[in-house]
Amino acid sequence: MKVVAIDHVQLAIPPGTEAAARTFYGEVLGFAEIPKPEDMRGRGGLWFQAGPVQIHLGVEPEMRPSIKAHPALVVTELDRWRARLAAAGCRWKDADDLPGTRRGHTWDPFGNRIELIEAT
Repeated sequence: MKVVAIDHVQLAIPPGTEAAARTFYGEVLGFAEIPKPEDMRGRGGLWFQAGPVQIHLGVEPEMRPSIKAHPALVVTELDRWRARLAAAGCRWKDADDLPGTRRGHTWDPFGNRIELIEAT
């Protein structure tokens, strides 16, 4: 027995913020919105996918951002991602505490931390 992949990561968003989520995850990060199963649609929230990676956003009335816990996305061309995030007005912080790895963090409009790690 072994774990072979992560199917998805779920983050919380406040009620009524789906438009901001679509802008950040869809337009800025380039994820495609995918339909939630019919039985789950009444819960609200959104699902996004880029290649094999899915991020599910669940609506939480008393939402608190994930400051420590976070998804880490492996990306190509980290400098272009940084420029894209800056152009969209997103905060970026380089992380240089892992020798040999180029990475950093941004935050979605709700304060959830998202790590980007450059593929090697």
